[in-house]
Amino acid sequence: MDTEGTEGSVRVDAWIWSVRLTKTRSQAAAACKAGHVRVNGARVKPAHDLRAGDQVRLIHAGRERLVVVSKIVRKRVGPPVAVQCYVDNSPPPPPKEFTAPVAVRDRGAGRPTKRDRREMERLQTPPQP
Repeated sequence: MDTEGTEGSVRVDAWIWSVRLTKTRSQAAAACKAGHVRVNGARVKPAHDLRAGDQVRLIHAGRERLVVVSKIVRKRVGPPVAVQCYVDNSPPPPPKEFTAPVAVRDRGAGRPTKRDRREMERLQTPPQP
């Protein structure tokens, strides 16, 4: 297949989407533009060329992914093939106990007041050391 291999390079946003680290290519490009993607420790733009052996650090959906590129793919591949395209060195996801609870309001309670909003924000932010 001409779309796979270890030769050449590919755009970093296209590769991140191809190996299913993000759901859409536009999400991958937006992550690059926002500075959530680093290749070999440097912030990159979406058009940065990615080669085999590069280390990619992606922060997406509240999780940090740290992968090493082992295979270059130019088109989106299925999940079994996608896993073979990188070596995953990501830290494990945080346990569910440490995720912020979702604020639930009674139906018909109306819009939260400024005091209610501050209380919800206080509960959702993790304690600072």
